[in-house]
Amino acid sequence: MTEDDVGDDVADEDLLTIGAFAARARLSAKALRLYDRLGLLTPAYVDEVSGYRYYRAGQAERARTVALLRRLDMPLALIAEVVELGGTGAADRVAGYWADVEERIASQRTLVEYLRGRLSGRSSAMYGKFVVETVEVPEQVVLTQTRHTLADELPMWIGASLGRLEEGAKASGGLNGVPFVVYHAEVSTESDGPAESCVPVVDEAAARVWAAEHGRAWETKVRVEPARRLAYTRIAKAQVAHPQIIAAFEAVEEWIAAQGLAYAGPCREIYFTDWAAAGPADPVCDVAFPIA
Repeated sequence: MTEDDVGDDVADEDLLTIGAFAARARLSAKALRLYDRLGLLTPAYVDEVSGYRYYRAGQAERARTVALLRRLDMPLALIAEVVELGGTGAADRVAGYWADVEERIASQRTLVEYLRGRLSGRSSAMYGKFVVETVEVPEQVVLTQTRHTLADELPMWIGASLGRLEEGAKASGGLNGVPFVVYHAEVSTESDGPAESCVPVVDEAAARVWAAEHGRAWETKVRVEPARRLAYTRIAKAQVAHPQIIAAFEAVEEWIAAQGLAYAGPCREIYFTDWAAAGPADPVCDVAFPIA
């Protein structure tokens, strides 16, 4: 006699054998055993002697929901959260998860096109979409915060660090230029930089006082950024995401090489407008390299 065959030994008539419940839930007994092991759907009763599992009919909806969520490749921890929440809260979690998936797929789709261009030799045509110019930037006193960070954590850290530094600028005579981020080494999924957020300020002495009083937790420093000549290309908000921004950096590098110029410092992103208020097509950032 198998687990699927047992039923008479259970006193509660509401309980179903795993075979009967599997048929009602339109799932396999194998799937139900897996959900039990994963902690997603626990049987209503397990016979201590035989180890046979029994379910209540009312658990069928949860079983079907778990099966559907697994088809979305949803992480097990999130599936458990969704089925426990139920109702509007669960629906909101699913919507949030899928929005993240679509964003990731859109980014990967763009990465595929970028790689196809590089591998097929069409990269030069891609770089031609970027207009490269030069600009002279005067010497600036900057409040800075530096961190080793991987690419997936970078956007959040940039927003948070620039927000903190702009608060410091208010106590340092105000902003004396636009914020920028300097990359002292590559930031990717495998390389952690470091990256340095910078906010130009008016009053160096006041900035040093603020950094000493408020910046220890974030390793805030004050330094003088020398006057520089930058080669840059301006990109829209949608292009700041990877890999579009990689193409922008490489376009500037190609232009520098074509002009026979030399690098004079690490590359940077210069954020010259309100990020939150900008739309996907609005210019928000200059991708730049200092040149000799």
